[in-house]
Amino acid sequence: MDQPFTIRYAERMNQLPPYLFGMINKMKMEKRWRGDDVIDLGMGNPVDPAPGPVTEKLCEVAVDPKSHRYPVAGGMKNLKREIALYYNRSYDVDLGGEEDVICTIGSKEGISHLSLALLGPGDTVLVPAPAFPIHVYAAVIAGANVLRIQLSDEDTFLAQIEGMCKSLYPAPKLVMLNFPHNPTGMLASKELFAGVVKLAKKYNFMVINDFAYAKITFDGYVAPSFLEVPGAIDVGVEFGSFSKSYNMAGWRLGYCVGNKEIIGGLAKIKGYYDYGIFSAIQVAGIVAMRDCDDTISEQAAVYQKRRDVLCEGLTRMGWDVEPPKAGMFAWVKIPAPYDRMGSVKFSIEMMDRANVAVSPGAGFGEEGDGYLRLALVENEHRISQALKQMRRALKEIDEEVEKGTFDLDDRGE
Repeated sequence: MDQPFTIRYAERMNQLPPYLFGMINKMKMEKRWRGDDVIDLGMGNPVDPAPGPVTEKLCEVAVDPKSHRYPVAGGMKNLKREIALYYNRSYDVDLGGEEDVICTIGSKEGISHLSLALLGPGDTVLVPAPAFPIHVYAAVIAGANVLRIQLSDEDTFLAQIEGMCKSLYPAPKLVMLNFPHNPTGMLASKELFAGVVKLAKKYNFMVINDFAYAKITFDGYVAPSFLEVPGAIDVGVEFGSFSKSYNMAGWRLGYCVGNKEIIGGLAKIKGYYDYGIFSAIQVAGIVAMRDCDDTISEQAAVYQKRRDVLCEGLTRMGWDVEPPKAGMFAWVKIPAPYDRMGSVKFSIEMMDRANVAVSPGAGFGEEGDGYLRLALVENEHRISQALKQMRRALKEIDEEVEKGTFDLDDRGE
């Protein structure tokens, strides 16, 4: 008699917990299929259009049969040159545009594949926590160990890195940075980056900075590039993305710049895994970088207005909120007594009762539980409406708690 057939995943799959954001998105889509109008403050998925010249160039090039061939795997020469020019005018960083620049299918793909090139069993990565999941699990999938270091003031943060380097053998191989930070909105100074570079050279670790929110800044704040710091290019690389600056999230276009040897490793891995980005998208990216700088500041101003509506509304509701100076999210602490239910159950209750999708802080690690990440992608009217619906939902919970029909301490786990 035939034995039952079983599917056996690789052992690395056991290291991947359920993807909380996938669960929230599934709930959101199921409600929308039923006809509910769910206001989405959960996913950082821009709803505003890409700049007109970018879309026009995509359409123009897409009909050319030449663009239907396999593209240049590491990115078109002219696109890499525009990225180098962008770094020169934005950060006074000189890049050659060839061996020190590579194009990626979004920064998430690039970080994942670079982790495969740099890391393996026995290697250790330091990741600030709470953390965007790919910053942790790209290393986990590559077989490396991940140690989470608590985000804190800059001196303490640097001291934590040095403490890990002194106490671990072998010393950490890589430090993963992400400033402006997702989800917390925490910022980094050039002095922090300089401190990291100094430690990297002292303890021989590499550095990756995910710079996805480089230009989405508010109140006059300008985010520094890691590569602005002298010596940074000796130890690390920086990832950028077209997703947020140019509203090209679904186009999947990003880049990695910096140390030639590190980028060479990424190029080698990508040579086995993919054929690069559709040529029409790359040409449209050239137009974005060359001609659409003004649209970035305009989009940042849109996000700033949404931020103000959200943060001012939450403050009126009695929440303690610090408006972010960069990024497209607000990181807010769930107020007492609702924090007792935990961020996952709170998020589910907001979906069920308020038709508002939010990201639970626990999705960024246990350090994030008790917080929500709220995206600034909906327009100001929709954000105001979301706050009204959340306020009604919390009043409903209050009434049920008073009746004894809702237990704030039941986290639903």
